[in-house]
Amino acid sequence: MTANTPSLPPARAGLLVLGILLIASNLRAPVTSVAPVLDLIRADFAFSATAAGLLTTLPLLAFAALSPLAGPLARRCGLERTLLLSLLALIAGLLIRSAGAEWALFAGTLLIGAAIAIGNVLLPSLLKRDFPDRIASLTSAYVLVMGIAAGLGSVLAVPLAQWSSGWALSLLFPVVLALAGLLAWLPQWQRHTAPVPAAATAVQETPLWRNALAWQVTLFLGLNSLVYYVVVGWLPSMLRDAGLPPATAGSMHGLLQVASALPGLLLVPVIRRLHDQRLLAVATSTLSTVGLLGLLLAPHWSVLWTLMYGMGAGATIILGLAFVSLRACSVRQAAALSGMAQAVGYLLAAAGPMLVGLLRDLSGGWTVTLLLCMLVSLLQAASGFLAGRNIQLD
Repeated sequence: MTANTPSLPPARAGLLVLGILLIASNLRAPVTSVAPVLDLIRADFAFSATAAGLLTTLPLLAFAALSPLAGPLARRCGLERTLLLSLLALIAGLLIRSAGAEWALFAGTLLIGAAIAIGNVLLPSLLKRDFPDRIASLTSAYVLVMGIAAGLGSVLAVPLAQWSSGWALSLLFPVVLALAGLLAWLPQWQRHTAPVPAAATAVQETPLWRNALAWQVTLFLGLNSLVYYVVVGWLPSMLRDAGLPPATAGSMHGLLQVASALPGLLLVPVIRRLHDQRLLAVATSTLSTVGLLGLLLAPHWSVLWTLMYGMGAGATIILGLAFVSLRACSVRQAAALSGMAQAVGYLLAAAGPMLVGLLRDLSGGWTVTLLLCMLVSLLQAASGFLAGRNIQLD
């Protein structure tokens, strides 16, 4: 059974879009809401910064491990039912993570990462199958919703922790979004359909792992992910160490999530009009680099630097995803390139938070971390300059 926009009645299409947006609201907030209360968690369990970094690393490892399995699982169980099961797993993970025990904190975090990995992979396939003429607009919409939900979770994390005298309620709050997504998605249970075949497989028409352009696209996305998850995981701690109040640091973390979603409203039509995206790739990377430099030199102007870094990182994600389609010669090749970029990107990102925690333990500050992040952003600009050329994979 294959559905598309014209075959869906308006009411059913509207319910489907609502479900998609509510699922999207759960793809970032359960992970990013940890950072504002990370110092409280460290104090409760006497974690080192390295151990605390593992809380950000575990979901990324789950992303890398589970992403290749999402397509086969959807073909076996059906796309709609697989997404519903991922929401149930997410709710279970959130409940376990907030139980208060150290083992539950890590086990719940791992289950949350596995659940989100399924949604990350299958939502684009759902859009391609049911809304082929509205992919760009709906992708922009769900990226914006994802950022707003994550921002809300970050802003509320510290007030909830202060009100409840602990971090558990802050980490449980995203379950509200998960329950809303589950209720909105229940009507889709009766549908038992497979993803778009070409989008659910990573069959390669060319040996992408030996292709220079494929690596340029992969590194543009992967290096951005590495720095982004370092900033997402440690920004509140950086700002608190610079003297900002905990609530302000949490608000800046929320602003980061919203800022990273805003470029989706502007970039999609711009990218379509450009035959060569080299300057745009360098500009977005430079914006991120300047934001990082500002956080190092003048952290009390954190609103400006957070906006700059967030918008630069968000624009890079959108541009990098566009590269996957623009540089591929076919849908199958695009799926293969996407799989390569996600696998490498999540593995790079997983290394960041723990490495930064180790650097924090050894150096006692954030200077080395921010300098390394700026260097990675410059390498990202170089790979983006090469990936932005108007050429395709051979």
